[in-house]
Amino acid sequence: MNPTPDTVLQPYRERLEALDQQLAELVAARLAICCEVAEVKRANGIPMMQPQRVHTVHEAYAARGGRLNVSPDFMRSLATLLIDEACRLEDEIIDGSPAKASVEVRR
Repeated sequence: MNPTPDTVLQPYRERLEALDQQLAELVAARLAICCEVAEVKRANGIPMMQPQRVHTVHEAYAARGGRLNVSPDFMRSLATLLIDEACRLEDEIIDGSPAKASVEVRR
């Protein structure tokens, strides 16, 4: 009897699921730090948008991709998603809703 595609792929899916969990935890940790940054920006009157920092993050992600044999364009797109969510949270916090925007890191 031949194995089914699900049987053949199951070990890979399990490995992917474990990595997906780690990625989700890392994203939550990154966003929690972004919330801390927003509090500092609010307390010090620093504008939410920092265009040079956005550029730096995009280029750092692209460079990491190049070093890791992952498409730099994909990595820039990933950075855009992370930055967009960080900006959304920062907007909420800087506008005065820190409880609403907080991100908890669960371990």
